[in-house]
Amino acid sequence: MNSLFEESSLQEIKSRVNELSHDSLPSWGKMNISQMLHHCQFPLKIALQKEHPVLRPNLLAKLFFKKSLYNDKPWRKNLPTHPKLKVVEQKDFKAEKDKLLALIIEFNKQKDLKEWPPHPMFGKFTTMQWGQMQYKHLDHHLQQFNV
Repeated sequence: MNSLFEESSLQEIKSRVNELSHDSLPSWGKMNISQMLHHCQFPLKIALQKEHPVLRPNLLAKLFFKKSLYNDKPWRKNLPTHPKLKVVEQKDFKAEKDKLLALIIEFNKQKDLKEWPPHPMFGKFTTMQWGQMQYKHLDHHLQQFNV
């Protein structure tokens, strides 16, 4: 499984983000490109403790969904988004792209961190799992926009 803590995966994700343009269209889903770029910032901000959405711990999610966050099996298209992480307002493409790239780089710099705060919904992740989860989420949405 790829990880944002691996240099090759980091460069791949950054390159794919840079391939996006303000007129990139999704293959599925309701978000436009700017909304997707904003949405992709949430998991990074949660990991970096810059965002503290009120997400209740969920035993069923931990038991049945947690492992899918960092395994090799691709997520299906049109998965439901937690209401607190939905983006419905319009966003500025360049600003959101720049913010996302900065967060990706900031997250990567945490690769040597030994203790991570628990995820508000899923609980504890190892450093490896955090890196894999971030890669997988970004990969899913970049595929959504055909890059």
